[in-house]
Amino acid sequence: MTGSERILVVDDEPQIRRVMKTALAANGYEAFEARTGEEALDSLRENHPDLILLDMNMPGMGGMAACRNIRAVSETPIIVLSVRDSEQDKIAALDAGADDYMTKPFSVNELMARIRANLRRMPGQFEGEQPIVISDRLRVDFNARQVIVDGREVRLTPKEFDLLQYFLANANKPIAHRKLLQTLWGPDYGDEVEYLRVFVSQLRKKIEEDPAHPRYIVTEPWVGYRFALPSKNEHE
Repeated sequence: MTGSERILVVDDEPQIRRVMKTALAANGYEAFEARTGEEALDSLRENHPDLILLDMNMPGMGGMAACRNIRAVSETPIIVLSVRDSEQDKIAALDAGADDYMTKPFSVNELMARIRANLRRMPGQFEGEQPIVISDRLRVDFNARQVIVDGREVRLTPKEFDLLQYFLANANKPIAHRKLLQTLWGPDYGDEVEYLRVFVSQLRKKIEEDPAHPRYIVTEPWVGYRFALPSKNEHE
């Protein structure tokens, strides 16, 4: 991160947009604003933001629909802002493509911490290495940030790719929920187990032959997850 990342603020309340833009500018970010989901999609194409702050409750195209539409064309990190605090609402937003979820009201310091966490990328633990052939149907090229399943490229969001990278760096080892959350989202996380359920589910749908009976991303009951790396003779 350079501190000059571009952030799109999407909210139908002018006062909230002003406050957010002022806080972002004070922390070295360049901010753009949109009043609706439709405007957000236009701004996404024109301004190419590095991160999007997206309000859930807006007229016209609602926040949930806007999130889905943004995710269909962009991998830009999305932080959803909402007055709703139920686990069901958080899961719905994450399923729609959000990377994080903040409940209003929140402090500027908390917002900035969340922004930093969602802008950071995991260090490339496989840089300079050849693509990893996981099985006869799954290959990962970390230098190109590319996943090939059955000969076809599968697009992962940045957070999904980071999750896969961390799994492979710790293959065949059980990884606790808290460890995964703090590694991928930052030290202020640890209790948001619903985040992992959603992202693991999304990743399984993209790389597993049968997501209901995963071969690679195995659940470790009461602990977390484990990436079961097949032995060489399974894919030779």
